[in-house]
Amino acid sequence: MAINPFTAFVFDLFIISAIIITAYTLNFYYLTFLSIRRKEVLTTAEMGTPSVTIQLPIYNEKYVAKRLVDAVCALDYPKEKMKIMVLDDSDDDTVELMAAAVKGYKTQGFQIEHIRRGTRKGYKAGALKYAMQITDTEYVAIFDADFIPPDWFLKRAIPHFSKPNIGLVQCRWGHVNENYSAITKAQALSLDFHFLIEQKAKSNSHLFMNFNGTAGIWKRDCIDDAGGWHTATLVEDLDLSYRAQMKGWKCVFLPDIVVDAELPIQMNAAKRQQFRWAKGSIQCAVKLLGGIAVKRRVAVEAKIQAFIQLTRHIVYPLMLIQFLALPILLAGNINLYVVSFIPALTIATYLAMGPGAYLMIIQKMYHKSWKTKAKILPSLLVYNAGLSVNNTVAVFDAVLGKKNEFLRTPKYGILTKNDDWKDNAYNLPFTKVTLLELFFGVYGVMGILISIFSNNPVFAPIIGIQTIGFFFIAYMSLSHSRFKRNKSSQPRALTKEEKMANKIYKISMAGIVAIIVFGGFMAIYGYNTDIYPLDRMRGHLDGIVGTSDPAVIQAHLLEIKKDLNTVMVNLDETKNADGEVVGKNPVWIFPTESTNFLRIENDVDSMITSIEKISTVPKDSSAYHTGMLDINARSTLLKENIMDATPYMYVSVSNIVFSTMWIAVIIGIFAALKRKKDQLTTLDETTGV
Repeated sequence: MAINPFTAFVFDLFIISAIIITAYTLNFYYLTFLSIRRKEVLTTAEMGTPSVTIQLPIYNEKYVAKRLVDAVCALDYPKEKMKIMVLDDSDDDTVELMAAAVKGYKTQGFQIEHIRRGTRKGYKAGALKYAMQITDTEYVAIFDADFIPPDWFLKRAIPHFSKPNIGLVQCRWGHVNENYSAITKAQALSLDFHFLIEQKAKSNSHLFMNFNGTAGIWKRDCIDDAGGWHTATLVEDLDLSYRAQMKGWKCVFLPDIVVDAELPIQMNAAKRQQFRWAKGSIQCAVKLLGGIAVKRRVAVEAKIQAFIQLTRHIVYPLMLIQFLALPILLAGNINLYVVSFIPALTIATYLAMGPGAYLMIIQKMYHKSWKTKAKILPSLLVYNAGLSVNNTVAVFDAVLGKKNEFLRTPKYGILTKNDDWKDNAYNLPFTKVTLLELFFGVYGVMGILISIFSNNPVFAPIIGIQTIGFFFIAYMSLSHSRFKRNKSSQPRALTKEEKMANKIYKISMAGIVAIIVFGGFMAIYGYNTDIYPLDRMRGHLDGIVGTSDPAVIQAHLLEIKKDLNTVMVNLDETKNADGEVVGKNPVWIFPTESTNFLRIENDVDSMITSIEKISTVPKDSSAYHTGMLDINARSTLLKENIMDATPYMYVSVSNIVFSTMWIAVIIGIFAALKRKKDQLTTLDETTGV
């Protein structure tokens, strides 16, 4: 059976995306094999107590910055060998908190400085670059504001600089608030995959390993030799570590040295962090891959793995392509089973490639506690699926060269489930990406219906996981949004403007929910009136091909006639020069006669007339057999015509107009919220609160 050009194009996109995603997935399993097969060779040497500068880059971290400084000053290391730099670019209460903390520790004999650049140029990378100009120690340790290094950190980490070519030791991240919510549990499991599989595999081989931006120690000479900190990307850590390894330096991962940190608990903060990582990785790919490719001293396998690591976030746009393509292909009756028409093997393949393999990896990673971690896997699958929209936008931002802005991930000092953060400063509002997540969620509901009504229910759970993910991420983004001023830490009564903002926020939330419900209802109604009748018609045509009873065939044709009348009501008419209606076609750009429903209706009428005549002819006559063969051939052709027309029913003029209006209304609500937020920001700046 021939496939129409549009469906063929979508099918090609679907297959290409599947191949690329599978390749990246298999590479992760290859790294898993390396991390398990190759035993750790972590040598140490007696290093004494060399001089170390501990750099603490912070920006508006009043809930956690003091905790970090306290932990660093509690390190079991000689005060005269340890210099502490608080690189404070803050513009809120954090400045006063840090000034007081630094002053207090100075009186206790610590070599600690509160460094204020007076600018945020270059963001975190700019602060680190500035600090290197006044750093004179042999080693440099870096901690972000939400980390809590143990007191033995330096004494256990520094001895791993046992060889002269080791330029970095990266320690594993712990999760001090892992059990706070489903979001933090999913993030913790994802980070553990990164550290215990990817970092471990690369550290124990000749593959490039990246610095994670914190909980690591650099050799000063390595930073200088690699060209220092650059501010061209959003992931200065990845950039510097790759440049260092291109120079021949070795980076080492220490899985047994765990530094606890606070995971983002607000969905909008987690999305911001993921956005920065995704965009920064693609930026580094553009910046570094050319140099890595021509570097002779870099092994071929290391070049391949560098390409995979720096470009792996393109998996997210490919996931969305597959998500959009799958319902179209199912509606077009394209066979997508792994083994032709064996649904059980298809779902088994998906399970083996995804959850099944990850369960085995979890068992190897956590040993006795693996069952507890395995329970988190469904949350991680939903979480990652839902983030695909956010990370896709980040990828396109990087590819299109959109201006960088380092937006930090706010932390609240939240450690237990009983701690509340929603009235704290730094709470982030949802962004326009949430609109896209809602769109994909509604589209997913339609996809699930299509998979069921097209007799392909095996694909419903595959579409369903992503659909749940989109709605979950969107819901959490909305529910975690607050209009909250960030600069004042003193409780006070709300102003008239803030009360109005809260009122607008509540009305907007109700409006968005109403629009989503209305959009979902219209999508289901539209499917029932435009698409499902075509599915029924194909079923009736299959019934005609499968029988030789004229009465049964006539009943099928009459039902097809009813469904045609339902579908044709919503199709625009095409008239000739005399004003006569000559066509009703869902293909409104370059329509063809094969998808002309008026012609299809005429064919059905002709078949009804033919079957009435055939029913009067003896069944053992040649006329009867010839007539039945003609009916079967025409039914098969009509089925192909209907299948060709089905994808275009989704992109009808009315659907496009409705979708545009639906999106425009939500954008209008977003615009109202942003306008109110800007008014509050302006008020903050003019009143100085």
